[in-house]
Amino acid sequence: MSNTMSLKLRVWKQADAQSPGKLVDYELSNVSTHMSFLEMLDVLNEALTKKGEEPIEFDNDCREGICGACGMVINGVAHGPRPATTVCQLHMREFKDGDTITIEPFRAKAFPVIKDLVVDRSAFDRIMGAGGFISISTGSAADGNAIPIPKPVADEAFDAAACIGCGACVAACPNASASLFVSAKISQFALLPQGQAQRHSRALRMVAQMDEEGFGDCSNHGECEAVCPKEISIKHIAHMRREYFAAVVAG
Repeated sequence: MSNTMSLKLRVWKQADAQSPGKLVDYELSNVSTHMSFLEMLDVLNEALTKKGEEPIEFDNDCREGICGACGMVINGVAHGPRPATTVCQLHMREFKDGDTITIEPFRAKAFPVIKDLVVDRSAFDRIMGAGGFISISTGSAADGNAIPIPKPVADEAFDAAACIGCGACVAACPNASASLFVSAKISQFALLPQGQAQRHSRALRMVAQMDEEGFGDCSNHGECEAVCPKEISIKHIAHMRREYFAAVVAG
């Protein structure tokens, strides 16, 4: 079996948020099945640069599935066909020789296109800034076992904290909802003792900021959970709603 393939790529090109965009066709040969998806785009950009053509802009940083920067929609699926995988962890062996691959940016009103496949996800930063922190003085790092926390609670908090803020949940949701991201950030603090001091105000501020940024509401499609590279559970959205209504009642 050959370890190389030829591909037809349809890549979204757009100068900025105000300019119209379109899918542009490219052909790429001798693509190794061992390459990551981003390495394949690197090879394409090198070929385009050698021909004097403009390379394709795409976001990336760690290339280890940690930073959440490399989001894009591949053949209609955020992060591509392999579950629990970021684009940088996706390898070309997931595709076949002669395949046509369509590559588009995450699409949401709150994620305006910067250029080509790069979108502005700073709305997530503003949501985090609105309440995703604790401000109590903790002093030096305490011993890991100083505050007893039941393992099921610790596991649930860890599941929420695994969120890398990539935005795939928004891209997959038909309403462009950020509920999975926001609920994960609310849960990771609300479940642990250190986050209790601002529990109610945090939920109110973060949900308010989410609405202000223009994200849609959750209607329980579950697409967010399906594409999340860290497999964050949709149950955190129910937890967020309980936190929010408890905060409203508490005044």
